[in-house]
Amino acid sequence: MMIISLISIIIIIISNILMMISIILSKKSFSDREKCSPFECGFDPKSLARIPFSLHFFLITMIFLIFDVEIVLILPMIMSFKLTNFMIWTKTSIFFLLILLMGLYHEWNQNMLEWSK
Repeated sequence: MMIISLISIIIIIISNILMMISIILSKKSFSDREKCSPFECGFDPKSLARIPFSLHFFLITMIFLIFDVEIVLILPMIMSFKLTNFMIWTKTSIFFLLILLMGLYHEWNQNMLEWSK
């Protein structure tokens, strides 16, 4: 046990020394306007390179992905209906669906299910 802790301490010390050396020797780069602008063959850009991002659309996408994963978790429960005990299957299914409904209610309560804002 003592050897493992000693080796761990040595590894941490060596990694910290290497990180400090890399910080000291690294080149410092200063960002300027030309480096941050998109490249358009030497011309000034005509429009913004970054498209405005809709946070609401991103949140709706995340909700869709979460419910998609939940459907993938529900499908094996349907397939295992005949292979397991009915009472255990029923309790597990009701508990899982109750958690899903509570999550849906929370999203509805936070007005996250509105498609247009």
